[in-house]
Formats: sequence, structure tokens, C-alpha cells
Amino acid sequence: MADLQAKFDAAAAEVKQLKAKPSDDEMLLLYSLFKQATVGDVNTARPGMLDFTGKAKWDAWEKQKGKSKEDSMSEYIKLVEELKQKHGI
Repeated sequence: MADLQAKFDAAAAEVKQLKAKPSDDEMLLLYSLFKQATVGDVNTARPGMLDFTGKAKWDAWEKQKGKSKEDSMSEYIKLVEELKQKHGI
């Protein structure tokens, strides 16, 4: 687990250094996997109807519900590796 945590932390730092911004869908997936790995299942109320960004982020996180911390970290690391290949670092 310590090794997985170290890889997750490294991926979280590397994703901020991508040469190009990922697509909105990629960003939502990154966000939702990060939140699921660090917080767990969504634990807040869904944002109001005028908070479009907040709702999209909340909905993406809600889709990860029930996924383990380890699975979320592994998927996050894999996604960051794919984005590094696609966008460069």
C-alpha cells in the first residue's frame, strides 16, 4: 500500500505538469478518481442547479461510489500515465 500511495502521490504531482490541458471528460475522471481515493464515497449534498461545474464534478464522483481506495488509486495512476503519453510532460 505504501508503494501504491507513493505512485499515487507522484501521479498527482505529474498531472499538474502536462503540456496541454486534458479534455473536460478526462478532467472529471481525474477529479472523481482522486476524490474517491482520498475521501471515499461522495459525502456532500449535490450542488444547486445553477452550479453546473459543481454538479458535473459531484456526478462524476458519485459514479465512483463503492470503489475501493486502492482501485481508485490504481485507475488514477493508469489514467495519468495515458495522459502523459497523449499530452506530454
